[in-house]
Amino acid sequence: MSHFAYHVIGGKAERLPAERALQTSGGLIWIHLATNNAEAQKWLAEEAGLDDYLVDALTATETRPRCDALGDGAFLNLRGRIAEDDEDDDALGSVRIWATAGRVISVTRRRLTALEQVIGAVESAAADDPGDLITEFATAITEELDPDVADLGDDLDDCEADLDADRVFQLRRKVTRVRVIAIQYRRFLTPQRAALEKLAALPCDWLEDDDRLHLASAADRAARMAEELEAIRERAALTHEALTDLRSEQIDQRSLVIAVVAMVFLPLTFITGLLGMNVKGIPYADQPWAFDGVMGVCAVLAAAITIYFMQRHWFR
Repeated sequence: MSHFAYHVIGGKAERLPAERALQTSGGLIWIHLATNNAEAQKWLAEEAGLDDYLVDALTATETRPRCDALGDGAFLNLRGRIAEDDEDDDALGSVRIWATAGRVISVTRRRLTALEQVIGAVESAAADDPGDLITEFATAITEELDPDVADLGDDLDDCEADLDADRVFQLRRKVTRVRVIAIQYRRFLTPQRAALEKLAALPCDWLEDDDRLHLASAADRAARMAEELEAIRERAALTHEALTDLRSEQIDQRSLVIAVVAMVFLPLTFITGLLGMNVKGIPYADQPWAFDGVMGVCAVLAAAITIYFMQRHWFR
């Protein structure tokens, strides 16, 4: 099991073993567990001595962002971007946080990129109370997701600018990827906004006014990203429909060309088939110019049919 702890007091931060942190008091104690559910459950129950409902909340397999007030503490679940080398279909991983006055316990099963920023804030003693630490988590997560959401919008802008029937399949794959990621992000950003707003409104003594303002700011950013993702999802659906229409138009045009070519050669096939019958009485069968004459008639007939279709604008 990978875990660490920090003790922040008097403007200084000390990294120490998690077991020792449990025996430390004063200032801010932050214990972080990065492990699977079974090991985390055992440590939280036996070493930390947390109640069963807290252990279950901190180690739940399926999680969505939420915030619950439990006694004098608060449980918070947030979703953030995971490391690129983490092999998983889901682009967002969860961090589960239990905070009380002077102490924070966080649990992750996958490596969140925001964790490094939070560790840096703690080591520099910029976060020296539970409210500051949670605010660092919320701010780091939303700041990392903001460029990703902007990139999704830019990718969709490129697709809309490059709409071309000859690139339908390539563009459709790109639009589908953007739409899937947007839906995946929005699924968690909307409840994440509600969780941050609920935490900012909790009557916890260890939450300062500036912490509540920062949490409200992070909630507003999450709300803005959720709205932008909804717009991206709708635009992606419209772009997908436009690509489908382009593909259908391309197929219709090609079918029309095939139909016109068939109409040109249909009477020519009839003439050659009629003259090719093995019966007596074929006109001019013994004349040396007969072949050239038939070819001329066919050429004139093909030209006349083509001119007719062009005058009817069938080739547009």
